[in-house]
Amino acid sequence: MYIKSLLSKYHQLFATKHLESLHLRNCSISTMTSLENVISGWNDVKQKIKVVSQKRTQNLPEPRLVAVSKTKPIEHIIGIYQKGQRHFGENYVQELLTKSFDVEILKQCPDIKWHFIGHIQRNKVSKILSVPGLDIIETVDNEKLADAINVAWKKQNNKNPLKIMVQVNTSREEEKNGVLPDDVVKLCKYIIENCENLKFIGLMTIGRFGYDCSLGPNPDFLTLVECKNKVSFDLQLNSSNIELSMGMSDDFEHAIECGSTNVRVGSNIFGYRPKKERSQK
Repeated sequence: MYIKSLLSKYHQLFATKHLESLHLRNCSISTMTSLENVISGWNDVKQKIKVVSQKRTQNLPEPRLVAVSKTKPIEHIIGIYQKGQRHFGENYVQELLTKSFDVEILKQCPDIKWHFIGHIQRNKVSKILSVPGLDIIETVDNEKLADAINVAWKKQNNKNPLKIMVQVNTSREEEKNGVLPDDVVKLCKYIIENCENLKFIGLMTIGRFGYDCSLGPNPDFLTLVECKNKVSFDLQLNSSNIELSMGMSDDFEHAIECGSTNVRVGSNIFGYRPKKERSQK
């Protein structure tokens, strides 16, 4: 417990320094996107999710909205939290630490639920798991990473298993992370049978950028649905308990039509997001 306390203090100090630069980077962006606009964008996305969900024929719950807040100011996170948003997604380890340990976030957002949706290096696992309010890691894509998270979560003496999703490279692009569709069942089976401190809850994909939905259902979304069906059948799992995290700002409505239960939306809520420097991962 003493070591864990020291680590927590270290992360808070480190996060405070990083937060100063984060606010400086976002200063000009904040003036362009006011909190009022963010709340309006959030309401618009929520309404679209509701409308599309009611139209689909599958017997599925309304998808969870994960507000992707990377590079966005603390005050915008707090603003939509106070309106009812609870799930927030971050792609970069240091930014997740910065925000999750922020004094105002801790004070004003006690029930915030963080999703890590970026690539994970095994040497960064302990940092991610130290995050207060960590709810789901959506990007587990190999056995060694699953083992590392499983062991680290146990060392923290957490009572409940950590919820994770398996990331699938449905587009088979070399530059994308994720297990290939052919190997999804094997990885899910390994996690379920060997990682007692993890709770497998679903599959996640990013998919190929810029697909034209007028051509028909997105092949990447259909592939993820097929992976879900295969995992359910081969491992004898209830398919209704397997979530699908697919769909972002450009295609979340189409993803919902295809069966998504978890959409990750950033720009449609927070406004334009500039590219982030690689050195800040």
